[in-house]
Amino acid sequence: MADSFHLRNARVDAAAEIARLADELGYPATAMEIAARLALLLPQTHHHVMVAEADGALLGWIAVERRLTLESGERIEIVGLVVSTAIKRGGIGRALVTDAERWALGQGFDSITVRSNVARTESHPFYERLGYVRRKTQHAYSKSLGVMN
Repeated sequence: MADSFHLRNARVDAAAEIARLADELGYPATAMEIAARLALLLPQTHHHVMVAEADGALLGWIAVERRLTLESGERIEIVGLVVSTAIKRGGIGRALVTDAERWALGQGFDSITVRSNVARTESHPFYERLGYVRRKTQHAYSKSLGVMN
């Protein structure tokens, strides 16, 4: 199946399949939540979301963002990449990353970044094979704010 896939821009009607794939990677969200996010992201020119599909089934997706931070300036970052576990190593991840790189070049950038959780050890060699270089390791913190009185 992976030999005959094609890439296309994501659409809100793909929300259920995007949610299914996100759940495979440990990011559970409902189709309704993904649809709401897509409805906000897709019209924005600083976001790019592509999907890979074959025979009407979604096999993977990538989300890329043009972001501006005070300390680093503007950059392009891959913020999500998921390929179905059933068809890993079929070239879909590479094709999605290549599309993201083309988008970054079209935005006028000559580099792109991606963050990969240290626990996703299978992802690290994938990015390195594509020419990505590890720049740093960091901790991610979060805090629930709950209801403040």
